[in-house]
Amino acid sequence: MRLSELAERLGCALRGDGGVEISGVAGMEHAAAGQITFLANPKYAHKVKSSRASAIIVHESAGDVGLPALLSSNPYLDFAHALEQFYQPPRPAPGIHPAAVIHETSSAGEGASIGAYAVIGPNVRIGARAVIHPHVVIYEGCEIGDDFLAHSGVSVREGVKIGNRVILQNNVVIGADGYGFARLADGSHYKIVQSGPVVIGDDVEVQSMSNVDRATVGETRVREGAKIDSMVQIGHACDVGERALICSQTGLAGSTILKKDVLLAGQVGVSGHLTINDKAVIYAQSGIGGDVEAGAVMSGSPAFDAAAWRRSVAAFPRLPEMVKAMRQLEKRLAALESEAIKEE
Repeated sequence: MRLSELAERLGCALRGDGGVEISGVAGMEHAAAGQITFLANPKYAHKVKSSRASAIIVHESAGDVGLPALLSSNPYLDFAHALEQFYQPPRPAPGIHPAAVIHETSSAGEGASIGAYAVIGPNVRIGARAVIHPHVVIYEGCEIGDDFLAHSGVSVREGVKIGNRVILQNNVVIGADGYGFARLADGSHYKIVQSGPVVIGDDVEVQSMSNVDRATVGETRVREGAKIDSMVQIGHACDVGERALICSQTGLAGSTILKKDVLLAGQVGVSGHLTINDKAVIYAQSGIGGDVEAGAVMSGSPAFDAAAWRRSVAAFPRLPEMVKAMRQLEKRLAALESEAIKEE
């Protein structure tokens, strides 16, 4: 495809030779001749000179970078759109594989594809154009919207409700029992029935080996547009807000509430029964033990304001030196006080 054609498809302005042939897309450090790359963060602009790419997607305000360029208001988004021009994941043809097991009371909408050894229990309703890969299991009473995509190993437990355009990557579990036990007099633990379903909103993606647990009572909810990375644990009765981003190895204890546009970086631990308010950002490996204000940026364990945390981390290696200096000052002060007493 010529660069001028790609510019037209993406709706980007073209600067430079539009006749350059583009055969694929790659990151700046790995791009080869014939490929287009992108620059979304100006701090990496120095890498453009050493890139072997034939063209680049840059912000519309960028100056000449020495390559034919597509000018974009959002280079990272247009990079994603460019990828779609050269690669689309394989999609199985519509139809039900003979080795799939579907209960007679269940149904899937027009254009659905259901793979071998998928098992769909009683009273399940699945919308149009679903793709259910082999070895997916959907329990009784689930309601699933249009354009559902479930990769192999996915388990959707009883009574789960899933919206439109939801993607579940390999080995995701939606609606497993929450972690609830009552302690008996002899010290043993009595399992509490987990009666509340999971509700997943439209345009949610849950990536590999993550769990969203059902609630003891009420429901666990993941709202529209939330994106959950691999190996994330969402505890019972949590409420994950619209467009929340939850990165790998994060854990939410039961009844945690995330409001809109919250970002939790990797390995964040959140204790239960608290609220993280709109647009809060929590840095990686932080521990959250209380409510977080809207727009806060926090880090550390226990977490506190990220700017103060950075100053504290910078000071930490100097603590022995600072303690030594403080003790020397204390000795000098004590000596001065002693001399003052003698003079009196």
